[in-house]
Amino acid sequence: MFSIPWDHHRRIIDKCKDLNKAIFFVKKTLENNWSRDVLLNWLGTDLYERDGKAITNFRTTLPSVEGDLAQQITKDPYHFDFLNLREKHDERELEDQLIKNVTRFLLELGKGFSYMGRQFRLSVGSQEFFPDLLFYNTNIHAYIVIELKAQTFQPSFLGQLSFYVSAINNQFKTESDNPTIGLLICKEKDNVVAKYALDAYNQPIGISEYQLSQLFPKDFKSSLPTIEELESGLKN
Repeated sequence: MFSIPWDHHRRIIDKCKDLNKAIFFVKKTLENNWSRDVLLNWLGTDLYERDGKAITNFRTTLPSVEGDLAQQITKDPYHFDFLNLREKHDERELEDQLIKNVTRFLLELGKGFSYMGRQFRLSVGSQEFFPDLLFYNTNIHAYIVIELKAQTFQPSFLGQLSFYVSAINNQFKTESDNPTIGLLICKEKDNVVAKYALDAYNQPIGISEYQLSQLFPKDFKSSLPTIEELESGLKN
């Protein structure tokens, strides 16, 4: 508690009425060496509600300590509010925008992520495969394979991701690395379906959603005049 400045504590106390949330931001400030302005920026977000909340099977597929650490590096949902995407975007467009804004993407992923490549080439047998994104996390010393889906989660998505995790383990993981982790980030998911689907896999996999910025409040459209109202106003 005495490892961060008193002014940081004041800001946290002002913004956090929940003790657990306050302690969370104290730890985050210490881990990331946040300045006062950076802390204030994060206090104004829902980081506490999202951090470590992905649906995963880490606690059954990884040793307890590694599983807890792996869970902590996840978020649900991920905020991609820095992207400029069409409403009906596809995976390639999403991937292009994330790489174009890779610095912001790394900040959203969190501490310790290093970018290894996109459409990372894997040669398995006589075939080639290309997982969307590959990262290495220096905090948990493990490769992270990320697959993007601009659609609702389907259990079939996990088969492909599990295969990529296995391939990275066999071809790139060294004795000093922890098991590779797969992370599926989709447009939306049914949490019950996601939990059931994970039961069938012994590879460490997490499932999260992503959210884009909401440019207008939910009731914005209803507050606009209709065409009929506009025409009536012009006539009058």
